[in-house]
Amino acid sequence: MDGQPERVAEGSEAPKGSWSRSLWRGFRNRCPRCDGHGMREGFLRLRPACAHCGLAFSEFRADDAPPYFTIFAVGHVVVPAVLLVERNWAPPLWAQALAWIPITLVLTLLLLPRIKGAVIGAHWAAGIRG
Repeated sequence: MDGQPERVAEGSEAPKGSWSRSLWRGFRNRCPRCDGHGMREGFLRLRPACAHCGLAFSEFRADDAPPYFTIFAVGHVVVPAVLLVERNWAPPLWAQALAWIPITLVLTLLLLPRIKGAVIGAHWAAGIRG
């Protein structure tokens, strides 16, 4: 990759073996087809289409998958960390809440839009529309 998006024919579908690449592109807020910048125009709102290759993002519906996967990922990071801290240092409950609530919130806000992009990328690679 030389930093430029790939040129892709208008109606082309995902080539075989590009599922992980499309997932990674979506995670990085890039078009899963051409690697063009800016799949989202807000925190979670998708642009109508890719400015580079014209892929219509409105065809792909992430629905409840991104929040589910975000809760799953954040929970698998925070819960073991909470248990580890509790077992080794046993801080007071107010200190635990003071630490873990903001950490959970920040992780959730960082991961949610990226996971939504990854879900859109996976949908494109699998050919799942609307």
